[in-house]
Formats: sequence, C-alpha cells, structure tokens
Amino acid sequence: MNDHQHHHPPKEDTRAHPPAQTNHEPHPHAHAPAQGQGAHDAHNAAHTDHSGHETMFRTRFWVSLALSVPVLAYSEMLQMWFGFSAPRFPGNEWVAPLFGVAVFLYGGLPFLDMARPELRNRQPGMMLLISLAISVSFIYSLAAVFFGLGESFFWELVTLIDIMLLGHWLEMRSVRQASGSLNELAKLMPDTAERIDAHDAVQTVPAASLQTGDVVLVRPGASIPADGEVASGESDVSEAMLTGESAPVKKKPGDKVIAGTINGDGSLRIRVLATGEQTALAGIMRLVADAQQSKSRTQVLADKAAGWLFYVAIAVAILTAIGWTIARGLDLYTLQRVVTVLVIACPHALGLAVPLVVSISTSLAARNGILVRDRRALEAAREIDVVVFDKTGTLTQGKQGVVGSVVDGLDEQQAYGLAAAIEGDSEHIIAQAIREYVKAKGMQPVSITEFEAIKGRGVKARWQGKAIHLGGPRLLELLKAALNPALAEFQRKADSAGQTVVFLLVEEMPVAAFALADAIRPESRAAVEALSGMGIAVAMLTGDSKAVAASVAAQLGIQTVFAEVLPQDKDKHVAELQAAGKRVAMVGDGVNDAPALARADVGIAIGSGTDVAVESAGIILVQSNPLDIVKIFTLSRATYRKMIQNLIWATGYNVVALPLAAGALAGFGLLLSPALGAVLMSLSTIIVAINAQFLRRAQLVPTT
Repeated sequence: MNDHQHHHPPKEDTRAHPPAQTNHEPHPHAHAPAQGQGAHDAHNAAHTDHSGHETMFRTRFWVSLALSVPVLAYSEMLQMWFGFSAPRFPGNEWVAPLFGVAVFLYGGLPFLDMARPELRNRQPGMMLLISLAISVSFIYSLAAVFFGLGESFFWELVTLIDIMLLGHWLEMRSVRQASGSLNELAKLMPDTAERIDAHDAVQTVPAASLQTGDVVLVRPGASIPADGEVASGESDVSEAMLTGESAPVKKKPGDKVIAGTINGDGSLRIRVLATGEQTALAGIMRLVADAQQSKSRTQVLADKAAGWLFYVAIAVAILTAIGWTIARGLDLYTLQRVVTVLVIACPHALGLAVPLVVSISTSLAARNGILVRDRRALEAAREIDVVVFDKTGTLTQGKQGVVGSVVDGLDEQQAYGLAAAIEGDSEHIIAQAIREYVKAKGMQPVSITEFEAIKGRGVKARWQGKAIHLGGPRLLELLKAALNPALAEFQRKADSAGQTVVFLLVEEMPVAAFALADAIRPESRAAVEALSGMGIAVAMLTGDSKAVAASVAAQLGIQTVFAEVLPQDKDKHVAELQAAGKRVAMVGDGVNDAPALARADVGIAIGSGTDVAVESAGIILVQSNPLDIVKIFTLSRATYRKMIQNLIWATGYNVVALPLAAGALAGFGLLLSPALGAVLMSLSTIIVAINAQFLRRAQLVPTT
C-alpha cells in the first residue's frame, strides 16, 4: 500500500470470544467444525502409550516406592550385602511376598495392560519386555514361596517396577503436549453478529445463524463474523491472524473480507457470502486436521531395542532350557537358569536410557529459549534436509519499518526532524515506523504548527512559515509535484522491491523519501548461513509479491522462494518438498502457517506468533530469534548421539549378562546368579544416568 493515510488510535477490541480452554482439554472448542474432533482422535491414536499417563505413572511410582521399602528391608540377600538385620516378629517371612504382590498389582499391572496392543499387533516393544520380566519374576517368586523352589525374586521385582515407573513418568512429562490448535482457530470467530434487517434495524444474533445474503454491521475493532464483501463503508482490516502479513488491508465497497479478521477504525456493512464450513477459516481448520491425521507414528529407539531384546531373551531362554536339560535333565536348577535369563533380560537402564536424555534435553532446550511440545519433533530434527521459513514475523519483524531513506534539497537533520514532528501524534503503522527510525538516528522532532490530515493522501503542517507535506504517490499527484533524479531513482528501486515510499515536501517540493517494508530481523542472515553450514537447505514461503520476496531472499542469501502463496496453499508446498524425498521443517507464526506447521516433519513456531501457530507446532521459539532454529538442530543431533550411547550401554548389559545367566561359560566356573545380575543391572543404570548428565554440557550457541 503506497498511499500514506492517518488514523485515530485503534479502539479496544470488542470481539466476543468463546470461553478460553486450557491446553489439556480433551475436546475441541465448541465452535470448531466436526473435523476438529477427527484431528483430536487421530492425535490421540498416535499417542496411545503416552496420552494422559503422566499423573498415573507419577502416583504409582511414589506409592510403589513406599510399598517397596519393606520388601527391600526384609530381603535376606540385601541384609547380607549391607550387613543389617530387619526387626523380627512372627510372620515376618511374609512381609516381602505380601508387599511384593501389592507392588506387582498396583505398579506392574499397567505395564501388562499396555503390553496387550504390542502383543496383539505382533510388535513387541518396551511394554512387552517389561511385562515378561515382571511376570516371570512374580510367578516364580510365588512358586518359590509356596512350593519351596528356593530363592525368590521379590526385591528384584519391586525395584524393576519402581525404575520402570520412574522412567515412564519422566517420559510422559517430557512428551506432554496440548491439542489446542483447532481451539485457537475457533476463538477467532465471534459468538454474535449485528445483522441489519429490511428496515435498517440492527439486531444482535448468534453468528451461527447468519445466512448467505445477510448484511451485517461490523463496528471498529470488531471481528468479522463471516466471509463476505463490503456493501458500504471504508476501513483498514487486519488480516494478520490469517495471512501473517503485518500491514492492514484497506477495504472499500466490493472488496472481499474473511471471517475472523479484525476491522480497523471504520464501520463496515458486509454482505455475507459464506458461513460456517464454507468460510476460509473453516477451510484452514480442515487443513490443520488433515495434516495432523497424516502424521505417521514414530518408533522410539528404546522401543525398537526392546523389541529386538524381547526376541533375544526368548531365544536365549529356550536355548538355556534345551542346553541344561540335555546336560543334567529338567530339574529345579534348569528352571532357575531359565527364570534368571528372563528376569534379567529387562535391564533397568534400558527403561531409563531414553527418558533421562529426553528429560535433560527438554530442560536444556527451555533454558535456551526453546520449548519442546512434542519430543518426536526434536528427535526428527536431526534428519531435516530443508528448513522452510515463513517470511513475515519469522525472518522479518512482522511490522513496518523504514528500510531506507534519501534526503536531497534540505539539511538531513531538519528533514528527519520534520518527518518525526509531522508524524508525532499519529498511531498509523507508517507514522510509528518513521518516528522509530528518526529516534534510532538520534535526532529530535522540530516544532510545527497547523497540523491537518488530507483524507486518503497524507498530512500537512507549517514550519517556519513554510507548508510541509508528507504522504505517498497520491499526495504527489494532488500537489502535481515532480521528483528530482535522486528521489526518482530511490522510488524506482523501492517499487521494484515492493516497498512503500513516503515523501517529505517543503513548499510542495519533494526533499526526502522514506522506503518502508517489513524489516528483516538482524539475526536472520546469520541463521541462514549457519543452517547452510550444517548442510541444511533454506527456503522461504510468503504470501507477499514476488518483488518483495526476491528482495528479502537476496538480502538473506536464500535461493529457494515460494511467493504469492495463498493461505490455504502453504502446506501444499511443504507436501511437494516431502514428495521429492525431502524431510522438511517449517518455521512460521501465523494462522495461515498452521496447516504447513502440522504437515511438516518438524513444525517450529515463533513464540510471538499467533496462538494457533504455536499450538500446531512441535517446537516453539520463545524469543522469536531465528538463530534459535540452529540451536534446535544442534540439540537434536546431540540428543540422538546421547540416546545411542545410552542404548549401547543398556543393551551392552544384556550382551554380557544373558550368556552368563544362561550358563554359556559355566564350564569355566562363570555363572551369573540373580543377585550378581542385579548388581550389573544397577551398574548399567548408574552409567546411563551419568552419561545422560553430560548432555547438559552441550554447546548449542551457533558459531556465526
């Protein structure tokens, strides 16, 4: 918009929003289309093992830990190791069995319940491996008590359950996330509308009752209730929440308007063209739902390792039974060997290998201005090939700023002082930009008199008895003013870059010009360079013109640009890159970015963006600093390395323990007892815990 107009300060937002819901609400907003429920159901299906379990795991951990204390205290093996004796009383031999049974029933049964889908789908994972270990330990320990089979495994049983509950509690806390993107979209729609009847009377009606052809009154600052066209009135309408673009769009009779956008300081009468499911906002909501449903379930590394280990444990147990039966017959000793193999097959360390790293990485991310809503997004970031940035509010500041100026025909200090003075009382975005620009240069406004706005053209005032004007090209037409060569060349370059130009005139003679555009964030170029240095390609996606997009891309060194992209089409470009075999991260801040954020392999939202963009992303940048994007990939790679190291340590325990438990080296006098297996189990857990702590030393600040 090249014409510079002045407006009164924006009035208070009178939108009527539905009641806000917290992020953990299980259902979409009441005004959301039905598709929102489908998105929520799909989201929940993708998190079968995780959703809503954090409180359950936390409670069961603490209760089970308390119930485990008597079991440990009355374990003869632990008493022997640590040289203490528990109080004796009639029936004290039943303390460990009774409390062990209680821990199994309260803390262990949830794992058995969660193992059923793995068993049903024939995809063994951590739950099935845990269930195997605790079930065999539980059944054998009961048999040992009632049938005199010798040593029971009650203390190993309760400690295994406690550690697994702790590990899953940490994991649930790390992956806790909201499903509120559809709710936030729905909040853009007002509950009521002011419908104008045939007698020109205004009636307040529910927005849901509007029909095509109705005429509604939209007051200054109100939210537009339906898609339509302006029947009468003029105003600037903020479409930032839908388009992500910073500049308000001037609307006059015949222009189209979109439901959910915010009217400026003029009253509009709008003829309704689409309502409900037919609105552009509803279309974007459907895209968000579809993109969420299209996400595939990511297997956790620990689950894969557990799946492999499950088959290994079963195979080793069978070989153990066959080998010892051949060697000495099927007796109690052979049974103990088989049980020992199955019990120690699930090391505590494997249950903590990933959750500990996740817990540390998410807290480390938070201290660096990165909020991880979806752990899978952080895990997937290490594999990203292309980062697609939305331009406005992401690479740029999302507001108009002076990006260049030229003074020719007046003292520079006077020119800047006049520009700041004549814009002194205006709240218009261009006025604010010029004032900030002059202030940044360390110059002060001069004294002016007789200020007056020229409707649709600009403003005028008097300075030292001279007429001063400030405005865009339409002001030059009104005054029939011609630009000198320096100012004309400045305008040509600004126009080619899609920038808005405002001119300062003294006695109707142009003496200065200011080019305004969405100012680029100072960190953006460094972020692009750092990503390129990591082998990650960078692309830019924007609804702006090709000229504006090309100008920004040239300044940042971005080669791939998608310009003039409609809001509902942004996610298609992400899908196109994915179809070409690329793994894509999308960075954005507007509602129109929400479908693309959900569609991408990794969605990253700028924290200062609209709520819905934040809700649709797996990772949020709190400080809106593009350099934090680089931190995400650095942290993702460091986290993955630490997970692999921990899994190696955890499974390495089994490489040593399983053959020894099976008796592979019994001929050399090396035979692993359950007690020694427990020691190795604990040692493996300690190593994993210490190794995870080293992640805190990771350097996330990129080198620029």
